[in-house]
Amino acid sequence: MAQEHDTLTPPVFETLTRLLIVVSPYYGAIADQLLAGAKAAIRQAGAAVEVAQVPGALEIPTAIRLAQGRFDGYVALGCVIRGETTHYDTVCNDSSRGLTLLGLEGMCIGNGILTVENRAQAEVRAAVDGQNKGGGAAEAAMHLIALKRRFTKAESGRIAPASEHILMAGDPSKPQGKA
Repeated sequence: MAQEHDTLTPPVFETLTRLLIVVSPYYGAIADQLLAGAKAAIRQAGAAVEVAQVPGALEIPTAIRLAQGRFDGYVALGCVIRGETTHYDTVCNDSSRGLTLLGLEGMCIGNGILTVENRAQAEVRAAVDGQNKGGGAAEAAMHLIALKRRFTKAESGRIAPASEHILMAGDPSKPQGKA
């Protein structure tokens, strides 16, 4: 049973914000619920959404990378249910690692790829009126977009430090070289 947890207030955008949802319909009914939750969250925030489908969870990071620069953020949706082989571990680990690496490159990605033991767990997590992990992944991507906009100087396109004057060490009121 999932634990209760706190969530952030979803962002609302006043400027044009575009998100791409990349979804694997491998488990169609699960994917449909994830997609419905993600679309609802994105529209509620005043953002635009486009959807692309890929065969499985392993293809999601590649599809997101192919679309890099065309959208403000990305939502990865899919489901991996444990089977009889170690393929489950490979798919879970590699899809997650791919998304993490893209995120570390500065892409705003919400990971809504469910990794579960059985279909019942997937259904509870995907259901819009349940845990709504699709909506949660969309909100995560949008929070990252908001942070990126906060930390990026629009005119230069670079990440700005907290202050334009960086003090590495020492007291700024004393001449350099004197402690």
